[in-house]
Amino acid sequence: MVASEIRALFAVASRPEVVSLAGGMPYVTALPLDTVGEIVADLVAHRGTVALQYGSAQGDPHLREQICEVMRLEGIEAGPDDVVVTVGSQQALDLITRIFIDPGDVVLAEGPSYVGALGTFAAYQASVVHVTMDDEGLDPAALAETIDALSRQGRRIKFLYTVPTFQNPAGVTLSASRRRQVLEICRRAGVLVVEDNPYGLLGFDGEPMRALRADDPEGVVYLGSFSKTLAPGFRVGWALAPHAVRDKLVLALESAVLSHSTFTQLTVGQYLATQPWREQIKAFRELYRERRDALLGAMDALMPPGCVWTRPAGGFFVWMTLPEGLDSKAILPRAVAERVAFVPGTGFYSDGSGARHMRLSYCYPEPDRIREGVRRLAGVIQQELLMRDTFGTGSAPVHGGVDTPGPDLA
Repeated sequence: MVASEIRALFAVASRPEVVSLAGGMPYVTALPLDTVGEIVADLVAHRGTVALQYGSAQGDPHLREQICEVMRLEGIEAGPDDVVVTVGSQQALDLITRIFIDPGDVVLAEGPSYVGALGTFAAYQASVVHVTMDDEGLDPAALAETIDALSRQGRRIKFLYTVPTFQNPAGVTLSASRRRQVLEICRRAGVLVVEDNPYGLLGFDGEPMRALRADDPEGVVYLGSFSKTLAPGFRVGWALAPHAVRDKLVLALESAVLSHSTFTQLTVGQYLATQPWREQIKAFRELYRERRDALLGAMDALMPPGCVWTRPAGGFFVWMTLPEGLDSKAILPRAVAERVAFVPGTGFYSDGSGARHMRLSYCYPEPDRIREGVRRLAGVIQQELLMRDTFGTGSAPVHGGVDTPGPDLA
């Protein structure tokens, strides 16, 4: 585990004068904080001896029932016995990797992929092989070709890791037809699918997409979280897994933490039981839609020719590709000096590629701040293009380290 030199830049980026288009932090100010405070006070007053005690490693039974109700919005029919509550979905991902991966085993992942997952896979010495994606998500033909090639090489593929809906970092969504193809390809090859879905309920148009797990209960482990639809500070996520995997998850969780916080589980459960949480998610969707529109509108108006980007229908992120000759990691120090921040694309690939890409987040800043941030960033890119055209290259790339920004940026 190696620290990244960009961490120092992100420490500067947290200053109030810097417009951060880097962080994937939910806008928790939109929550009814007074109500949450009342729920916490009531919980301590009336169930404090339970809330402050050890609990089951699998998670509070009533909360697991409520999680099944949440997943039903995405077409998943499941029972609470197959749900394991975790410390955010990040712990679920860590436990799945611990269970399945021996050093050198292959994990298939979209290219680009979630930086937190790549760090977990590296920690367990997995070999990550990226599969091409486009505006419709993971490319099924590329997936089939990659599986065939690895099989001919005699390499063991343990699972496919995918964020199919409003993907982090690209913002794209796997189409319905491709979802069926991906499941069939993995079913034929005997490859488990790990579906990470923190953004699935945060779409801006229509009903939630049908989850992969809804159509293959035995071949998919589903990871969910309340971090994006309620608050990340509660650190409550979950895994929905086939029976045999569920049992291993509980054993692995016990060895990691004995049991996680009963207090936060009961708080989340009380919130779901007493508050109009569907309406709160709707409010988040409208808020993030406004900010998405502010970002895309400013980019359309201000970004120099040669820049292209995705147009997400939900979630938190836009993925931008820079013109030839520009390196996003090399540009970052100049951008921070101009009081705007982003995450370089190299952090989202296991092999350090992605230098021409950057992830822009619209979830946290106010719309006017987003527009100002885009104005500053467009000016930096324009200056880099002038350097490229004058000297044949932009700023020199920054080498060394691993691009692993902290949780507020992931």
